[in-house]
Amino acid sequence: MKKVLLTGGNGFFCTRFASHYKDKYEILSLGKKELDVTDEKQVLDTIMKFNPDYVIHAAAIAVTDYCNEHPDIAYKINVKGSLNIAKACKEVNAKLVFISSEQVFNGNIESGPYDEFHKPVPNTVYGQNKLEAENLLKEIIEELWIVRFTWLFDLPERGLNINANIMWNTVKSILKGEKIKAPVNEYRGMTYAKEVVEVFDKIFEIPYGTYHLGSKNDLSRYEVVKLIFEEMGLSERIDELLFKDSEKYKENPRDIRLNTDKLKQYGIEFKDTNEGIKQCITDYKLNL
Repeated sequence: MKKVLLTGGNGFFCTRFASHYKDKYEILSLGKKELDVTDEKQVLDTIMKFNPDYVIHAAAIAVTDYCNEHPDIAYKINVKGSLNIAKACKEVNAKLVFISSEQVFNGNIESGPYDEFHKPVPNTVYGQNKLEAENLLKEIIEELWIVRFTWLFDLPERGLNINANIMWNTVKSILKGEKIKAPVNEYRGMTYAKEVVEVFDKIFEIPYGTYHLGSKNDLSRYEVVKLIFEEMGLSERIDELLFKDSEKYKENPRDIRLNTDKLKQYGIEFKDTNEGIKQCITDYKLNL
């Protein structure tokens, strides 16, 4: 049985990965309490002791505002921590999957979708950290997959972590009767996390390199939220709870969609965002 070590083991993606593959791989899932990625010696000792075949490095500070307000802490974890992981992987001949983000394109003024050859222009500390780490890791280890995620969505499941996402944010607001103001000038890929997890181990079989992963999406954020209402059978509540935000991103529309055709060549593809939303609602039996 192949061994997989996960950093950021208590996170949204890794808890789902560990649950799904628990019978296929020997998995060591480490949260920040078990592994301080900024401690080079601890990282090396931990990875040498487990001797994994693959390391999926998902540990990061991903909260944009926090990173902007605490750039030194963000850099220490997001960049230096990633370098420590890569150096340890090289020592034990482990293959590394580095989880990056669509946020590397957050400062691009031209519209997406962006492919892997498009020059990223990050304008946040988090996006800058991710792009710098990507480039530095390539200098350390050749057995490297850089996987830039779109925005993942899902609903809470017992024993699995949940992050803020388009589906859970919307459902929570509906349950509380809260008004939702959604931008009409924001476009981004939004991908059902379950789909991502179910095919993720195929990454281990493709050539090393940089890949964009997730769903294609032609809907604005407002249109996606509206779709959730409709698919849940709550169309009559749209006028009551959902409002168009026409001012946000009015001058500079936000479009950080990713072109995922490169992964499609290797049989890794996903439903479009609208189909993923429908599938998620069906899976959780939220069709009222």
